[in-house]
Amino acid sequence: MDDAHDTGILDRGRGILRAEGEAVLAAADALDGCFCRAVRLIERCTGSLVVTGIGKAGLVARKISATLASTGTPSHFLHPAEAMHGDLGALRADDVVLALSQSGETEEITRLIPHLVARRVPIVALTARPESTLGRAADVVVATGAVREACNLGLAPSTSTSLMLALGDALALVTCDLRRFTPEDFAARHPGGSLGRQLMLVEDAMRPLAECRLAGGHETVRSVFARPLPARRTGAVMVVDDAGRLDGIFTDSDLARLFEHRHDSLLDAPIGEVMTRRPATVTAGTRLGDAVSILEARRVSELPVVDAAGSAVGLLDIVDLVGLVPHEQIVLPQLRTQAAA
Repeated sequence: MDDAHDTGILDRGRGILRAEGEAVLAAADALDGCFCRAVRLIERCTGSLVVTGIGKAGLVARKISATLASTGTPSHFLHPAEAMHGDLGALRADDVVLALSQSGETEEITRLIPHLVARRVPIVALTARPESTLGRAADVVVATGAVREACNLGLAPSTSTSLMLALGDALALVTCDLRRFTPEDFAARHPGGSLGRQLMLVEDAMRPLAECRLAGGHETVRSVFARPLPARRTGAVMVVDDAGRLDGIFTDSDLARLFEHRHDSLLDAPIGEVMTRRPATVTAGTRLGDAVSILEARRVSELPVVDAAGSAVGLLDIVDLVGLVPHEQIVLPQLRTQAAA
């Protein structure tokens, strides 16, 4: 009996998703020059794109505003009721308003319209009815079209709000493309959380040169490992020439390999003779996620960071990356040397 009941639940859930998805697809096919005009108006805006709506449309408006702000278009939300009690002061002459109302006759929105018109603030409307009060007042109407809500009563905002959200994303992201918004721009707006960590540069996570183990190629392995360790222990020695350019790397795993093969005499050989030449490196300015991909592909624990001239500037150690990068991006390597990689 439960299985039969679950089948009904699944069928209903799938039907709702299909109804909303089909509405979005239909809107994609119906996009016309009004969408282009709206995007151009937003792109040319020298102030903020002020997004407004009430109820469920207001919640969608808040999300659209957040997406705009994070993708290069200054934006904030204006509550239409609060606007009538002083918040109109947040509007500037160079702003553009994006107003959401499926009917186009929402009381709080229609009360706001005369004040926008008086201030000559351009209006982009997201509404089903271009002939509505909102539609007639707008400079551009991006029509959502008549849709049936997905609830059995056909009343609860569902299909209409999904459609508004999708159209808002389309406006924001097409504008983002026209502004030539870069990953670096995105990173500057997302310094925290998982997104911020993924967009970090290697310089943000590497151990600076002062905290790394360095050696000249002429120094013996024994003398290098007899020196006091930096404050933050690392299992890699970067071997550099007199100009600071990276010649190679020697790791704890390389040292263990010497013992394993009973090459104890090589402890007194120049480290340049037993180091790994041409190790995997990453250039300063590389995003951390790309560096992690190199660590994973090469199955190594340390990755020297070099500048454009090949000089060592730091070291990425996988131990320092745990917690900085999403867990699924870090694969802890088995004991493996750069040479074996």
